[in-house]
Order: sequence, then C-alpha cells, then structure tokens
Amino acid sequence: MTVPEATPTNVAADSAYVAMQAGVVHGDVNQYTTYADSPPEKKFQAGVHILDGGMSSRAWQLIQEAVVGGYKTNEVCFHWLLALVSGRTRHGLSKEEMAALRNERNIFRLTGDDEWVNGVKTIRRLLESAEKKDADTRVLLKELDALGDPQRAMILRHLEQFLDGPIAEQMWHRTLSQAKHERMADDRANRVWKFFEPTPSKPRKQAVRRPDTPLGIYVRIVMATAVFVVATVHIGYVLVQGGRVFALLVCLASAVGGYYGTREGLEWRFRVVRRRTKDMEYGPPSARRTNAQPEGFAKRVDQRFDHYFAIYVPHGVEREVWLAKTAGIRRSLRDELVEIYREERVGVERINWLIRHRVDDVRRRWREGALWSYREELATPLSTKAGAVLGLAALVGGGAWAVSDAVLVAPLGASGSTVLVLASGWIGARALWGVLLKRWRSAADERESRRALDGDWAAFGRWQAKLADKPKDQEMAVWLDSDRKVLLDDALKHYRLVMSNVVAHAFIEAPAPSTRRARVKDGPWRYRKYQLLAFLLTADGVRQLTVDLDFDEGAFRVRERSSYRFDAVAAVRVGHGEKDERTFELALVDGQKISVQVMSPGMEMLQEGENPGTVSEVTLDASGLHHTLHVLEGIAAEGKEWIRCER
Repeated sequence: MTVPEATPTNVAADSAYVAMQAGVVHGDVNQYTTYADSPPEKKFQAGVHILDGGMSSRAWQLIQEAVVGGYKTNEVCFHWLLALVSGRTRHGLSKEEMAALRNERNIFRLTGDDEWVNGVKTIRRLLESAEKKDADTRVLLKELDALGDPQRAMILRHLEQFLDGPIAEQMWHRTLSQAKHERMADDRANRVWKFFEPTPSKPRKQAVRRPDTPLGIYVRIVMATAVFVVATVHIGYVLVQGGRVFALLVCLASAVGGYYGTREGLEWRFRVVRRRTKDMEYGPPSARRTNAQPEGFAKRVDQRFDHYFAIYVPHGVEREVWLAKTAGIRRSLRDELVEIYREERVGVERINWLIRHRVDDVRRRWREGALWSYREELATPLSTKAGAVLGLAALVGGGAWAVSDAVLVAPLGASGSTVLVLASGWIGARALWGVLLKRWRSAADERESRRALDGDWAAFGRWQAKLADKPKDQEMAVWLDSDRKVLLDDALKHYRLVMSNVVAHAFIEAPAPSTRRARVKDGPWRYRKYQLLAFLLTADGVRQLTVDLDFDEGAFRVRERSSYRFDAVAAVRVGHGEKDERTFELALVDGQKISVQVMSPGMEMLQEGENPGTVSEVTLDASGLHHTLHVLEGIAAEGKEWIRCER
C-alpha cells in the first residue's frame, strides 16, 4: 500500500471560493471528552489535554470545575495558572478572571517540593516581575532555565503574550528558540498528512451468489436418470436375449466414452462461458450491460476510481491509452465496492485506501503482463477438447450400433426404449449441466473473492501500519503554535522591530480555500493549508501580514503586507452566517475591508455525544479569534488612546 500520490484539488478562477474538502472526524479519540458527572480528576486531565491542544479558554473552564470539585494539587495549580493567562494579555482578562489570578495563593496551598511546585513559583515570579520595571531578570531566567521539561516548555509556550516589561524580550528569545526546535520535530513533514486520513474501514468479502437450483430441477434429473437407466437396461436385455454379445460390449464401451466425453465437454463449456463473462466484465463499458448513472455514494466511488486511475499510470504508457484499456476494469471494480459497502453507510474516504490498493494492483498486473491472464487460464486445453469430441463420438457411434442390433431383435420394444433413452438423456443432461455449471461458477467466484479478500487484508495491514504514528491533536497544536511564533519573528525582522517595540500582537487562523480538514472528537478543526493573519501593534500603528501556510512542510507564502494608523480602523466584527459560518471583517475608514472566513459553512458535523456549538466554540478558541477581537475592537473604539491604556 503506497502513500497517496496526490490529494484532491479544486480549481477556482478569479474571486471564486472553492468549498472545503470533506472533513474527517476521528470519533475514536476521546481525550477532550468529559461529562457533567465526570469526576474532578477526569475533568482536570481533559483540561490539560485541551490546553495542550491550544484551547486555553475551554481548558481553564474544565480545570476550574475540577478545582471547585475539590481537586487541588500542585500540578492542578500549575495548569490552572497557565490556562488562565495562555494566549492573552492582562487587559484580555475579565474582572472575575483577574480576581481569580490575584487570589490564586488563597485558592491553592502548595505542598512538598516537586517540579510542579517549582513551576508554580516560577510562574508567580514571572507575573510579578512584569509589573516591576526594576526586576532582576537574570535571576528569573536562571530559575526558568533550571526547570525541567515539561514545565519549562509549557511556560515558554503559554506565557509569551501575557508578559511585558523587561522580562518580555528575554522570554521571547527563549520562546522563539523553542519554537524553531519544535516546529519540524518528530518527523512532522512525513506525519501531518496522516492526521487527515480517516480510520480505514475494514475489508469485506464480496457476497458470492450461491446456486439457487429449484427443487423441480432435481426431480427432473432423478426422473430422467431413472427412465434413462431403465430404457438402457432394456436395450441391453434385448441384445442379450438375441445373442448379440458384441453389440452389448460396444454399448457398454460407448457408455464409458459418453461419460468421459460429457465430463470433458462440460469443462469446455464452463471455460468458454467463464471467459465470455470475464470479457464482458473487463471489456469496454459498451460491451457490458449498461448501468444506471451512479449517484450518491456510487458517484463518489466512481470519482475516486477515475482519480486514482488517472494518476496511477504504468511507466511508459500514455494516460489516454491506459484509461481506455482499463475502462471496463475500472467500472467492474467500482460496481464491486459499491455493492459491498453501499448499505453500511461507509464514507468513501474510509475506503480510499482500498480503492488505491485495487488500482495499484491493476497497475502491477499490467506491468507484469497478467492483467488479462484469465484468458490463458480459461483457455480450453486441446486434450479436453479431444476428450469431449472423441467421447461423445464414441457414445453416438456405439449407441447407434447397439440400437440398430436391438431393433433387429425386437423392433417395437427396442424402438420404444431408444426414444426413451434419447428423450430422458437430453432432458437429464441439460438439467444436470445447468446445475453443475452454477456450482462451478459459484466455486470459482468464491475462490476469486477469497483471493481478493486476502490481498485486501494484506493491504489493510500495511495501511494501518503506515498510519500507526498518526500525530495527536496536541502535536498538531504545538506545530501550529511554533509556526505562528516563527511567522511573528519573520514579521519583526521585515519591519525591523524588536519585541519590546510591540505593544500587542494577535493572530487569526483560517482555512485556505480547497483544503482538507480533520479533527478529533470535541476538538477544533485542523487544516492542511492555512491562511494566517498576523497583527503587530506598535506606537506608530498596525502592521498586518497575511500568509498562506502549507502545514505539511511548515512553509509560508506571503500574500500581503500592509500598515495603517490606529485611527484608520473603523470597525471590527465577526459575521455569523445562516449555516454557522464565521467571517472576520476589519473595515478601514477609507472603505477598504479585510475579510477572512474563519469557519466555513456546515462545520459542526457533530458526533455522538457532542453538544451543538461545541465544535464552533473550540475551533474559534484555538484560532486566536477572541484575543484578536479584543485587541482590534479596542483600537477601533479608542484609537491610539488604547495603546496608552494598554501600557
């Protein structure tokens, strides 16, 4: 099983917006899931996972519920503090949240002396130092550097925006260094795509139609056989009675020849019918029975086969030739998978691996010259043909000899028996041939189905092994957060600024047009391609940077750079559409509008146990929209005065 060689691509011209590719929800991942009656420990653990996933608001709510439930440990205090201030500035806290932060020492009582206690003490000192212009940053940074992982890494990740003053610049250098180290860590470039692959559906065996011979056919065979045997015995009796011993021996020999001739003839007939059926299935669509235009699931499967056949072209073969020669096979494979999976409500994304495997198998057999090998396998050997012809010839010749002698002995009786032999033999043989051909066809279909299933299971195992190191949602969040920090550093360098020149900064993460998306249960949507907006607020105004991010490679492509004064910001809003889409809009006084769709229509796609609005809430939380709105709404309302208040 190979990695997909291409991903679906939609093309839009001019200003058209292409709808997002179908989303994948990993419903078997439950790290973010809690319930109203969950114990405090469970809520805390979920809160930690959610904080690692970049959803600080939701994380603090859960950890606070655990604290209210009486779960207060050193580790809880550490994460409670980080979740409260992560991705926010001091003015971004509500009065209640600020009061909770001020009252933290009364809420928690640290016990013992472990890494969590040291981490809490470091956070406290960092927050206190941000309010003191004369704070000795060297001691603080030395204390921070002495912390072990994960405490140090988490502090650098989550406190970066909350701190200001002399400590902020030094913290930024450490945060940036960590981001550059984590950005492409853990084989990101070769693992990100796996997050967007759904849990594959298991292989299923194609149902083989069993022989459905009516009881009347068996009755016909039995009766015809009985009449045939009685009539034949009577002819033999007449020959014995007339002393025609040699004719009797010829009759017996013709019967033996007839048996072998019939058996070989039946084999011949089966091979011819089987090959003809295969030719109808694998031949061009015009040679097969026409199917109705596929719709729904069948249409999507058809599109997937067309897509993979178009890219899995054997080396040295023209694509047009390849597609024309395999049109019948493509349609046959499509019909097979549609028949197997249609009734089980399986999304085509879950059998993409199987479609790729089947197409790759066709390509392999093409290269090996075995694509139409069934024609050689089903070709009737000369010995079979000769056995059928000679055996039946012996039956006819010997039978005619014996019958002619019997008629001479007893004209009336032998003639009647001959008529019965011919009639019953014809009726019984036709019925028996039909039964045997059905059984042989069913057995052949069963062998082919088993062989295909064995190949599918082998491919399924390889595909599962390839997806075994699929990244967790928390890893995706760390990589994306590292991208943001590296982008911020690029913006600082471009505008020739240092972090101390920046009063505040904010990001908005939005899906790029025509990108794949995926999420875990109760988690935010992640995308393979992002559109990132970075806002840097300085004393002189706003610096805005818009880039496209290829998340697989962590590569940026700058789309736009712009700068404007604070008093140029007229309004900031988030539009909520009828289909739950969210659009961020920034209007300038000159009429220019900066608009980006943060959430596309129909993104809820709730799984069992998820509450309405959950997906939107956590996706917006992870996108940084709330903090960005707080910053830009303050500018729109107060202009440059907001800077003075912020400082």
